[in-house]
Amino acid sequence: MLCLLTTLSLAGCTAGGGAIADRPSPGPAPLLRLVSYDTCDDLLESVREAAKRVVTPWGLPGGNWGMRVPAAQPATADASRAGGDGAAKSYSGTNTHEVGVDEPDIVKTDGRRIVTVLGDTLRVIDATSRRATGSLHLGNGLHQLFLQGDHALVLTSMQAMTYAGVADARMPGRGGPSSTRLRLVDLVGEPRFTGQYEIGAELTDARLAGGTARVVVTSHPMIDFTWLEKGTDADRIAANRKVIDSTPLERWLPAYTADGTGGRLDCGQVSRPAEFSGTSLVTVLSFDLDRAVLGDGLPAAVLADARTVYGTGGSLYLAHDEGWKGEQAKNRTELYQFDVSGPRPVFAASGSVPGWLLNQYSLSEHDGVLRVATTTGQQWQRPGERTSESAVYTLRRNGGQLQPLGKLGGLGKGERIYAVRFLGPTGYVVTFRQTDPLYAIDLRDPARPVLAGELKIPGYSSYLHPVADGRLIGVGQDATDGGRVTGLQVSLFDVGGADPQRLDQEKIPHGWSEAEYDPHAFLYWPATGLLVVPYAAYDQRERTGALLFRVGSGSLEKAGEVNPGGYPRRSLVIDDTLWVVSDTVAVATTLSGTAELARVAL
Repeated sequence: MLCLLTTLSLAGCTAGGGAIADRPSPGPAPLLRLVSYDTCDDLLESVREAAKRVVTPWGLPGGNWGMRVPAAQPATADASRAGGDGAAKSYSGTNTHEVGVDEPDIVKTDGRRIVTVLGDTLRVIDATSRRATGSLHLGNGLHQLFLQGDHALVLTSMQAMTYAGVADARMPGRGGPSSTRLRLVDLVGEPRFTGQYEIGAELTDARLAGGTARVVVTSHPMIDFTWLEKGTDADRIAANRKVIDSTPLERWLPAYTADGTGGRLDCGQVSRPAEFSGTSLVTVLSFDLDRAVLGDGLPAAVLADARTVYGTGGSLYLAHDEGWKGEQAKNRTELYQFDVSGPRPVFAASGSVPGWLLNQYSLSEHDGVLRVATTTGQQWQRPGERTSESAVYTLRRNGGQLQPLGKLGGLGKGERIYAVRFLGPTGYVVTFRQTDPLYAIDLRDPARPVLAGELKIPGYSSYLHPVADGRLIGVGQDATDGGRVTGLQVSLFDVGGADPQRLDQEKIPHGWSEAEYDPHAFLYWPATGLLVVPYAAYDQRERTGALLFRVGSGSLEKAGEVNPGGYPRRSLVIDDTLWVVSDTVAVATTLSGTAELARVAL
């Protein structure tokens, strides 16, 4: 069982008046700690009371209806041969946040083979012969995968169908409660399933480090509320509270099947914060992908919620905020740190900061310090009434606390964060409303963050990627002086001096790129300075392709374009070959993109 955490002080973390560094000061602090349950009766009483506090006339916020236990299903294959034996000299992996921590994606390579999970089929391409060598039917759902040796882990998000008030997890895509299916695939010979795990919870995210996949899922209590046609809202709330009091514990604990054997999350694997809503349960599952089967996932669960997952080699951070939902939102991000150095995750610390996150790049751990970039307030009012601004907070673990160290506030007043990148002792934050301030933040002393410089230009970058010699690539949108976006832009910044400078930019009018919001679609190959950015543009006609650039010391040079047919989803390099993958075809070209070498149907 997870241990008791002490109180976390948040004094000194309120928003400041300008871009200045603040030190925490003594004062009252809200409770934010994690406690375990001694018995299942204690757990049931706790979640019922919490749910009754937040129930509405229409049920629980974010709740689901009538989820049934996932049924065990046999693993069946529909496949041919696997990839070749020769390993590549060099290859690009998935573009990830942290080196050595992989993230699930729709296309993966290990240099020998390319594996895709597009549509309802897993497909294998041999990188040497440039031929399709295997396929495996996956069925309905949204699929992602990890590669580990000769194994692939397929992660499938399934939305159950609700028909006449009954949820059926076998029929995804029609509304109702979600479930997550994990399947281990052996890629030697004919691709085949060797293990399966399914849980009645939605897939939040996952990370892979050291051969172990950490899969984060979120579930909601399955309570059958009945709508009262007559009566007031107070009557409906009272009726719903009675339903909660009669709902058994198993409706809060997700059921799972592991290689055909059913089970349910155990009470001893669940902990809770001192204050919680009772409407969500976050479970961290762990799977050794070097084994031939998956097992029960060694679950560790917290009665909380998680929208964002960030992982390092030794830690997994779960973060929850309510986004920009107006003045009624808590406007706070709760943080939970797990130690993942062992087989089973162990809860390590918790904390919170004001504001809401953009994505996982808003979090970064460096030398034992967690850096967090958030936005607070509202940015949608008329000019002069906007209260939004952004800040960077630093926290260090002290026992069971993520304890505040410092803060730099007052960034981008009236704007919100569009991109964040922490690189060693420096952070870069992009905010936007009409112009794009790119802030450089000196974090060498985490207790005293300092604004080191800023650059204001039209438009914004929504993804920042480091290259050598103090430069950043930015992918985002160009804009007019009034803040109206006009199309895709790729920028090269020099951030090695006192103030950031833009060295060069390329524009695609009326264009956009998946890399703006999904960094997995972005490819930079340092060996040759090759940059590949997928795009679509809508002017007189629709145009799609993968743009190729050469990144020089001070310039972006357009080197070519690959048009696979359809929108290019991913690009990768294996030795001297560039692969561009769309939903229907994988195209192999020279690294310059000037000569097509192969075209493989998917």
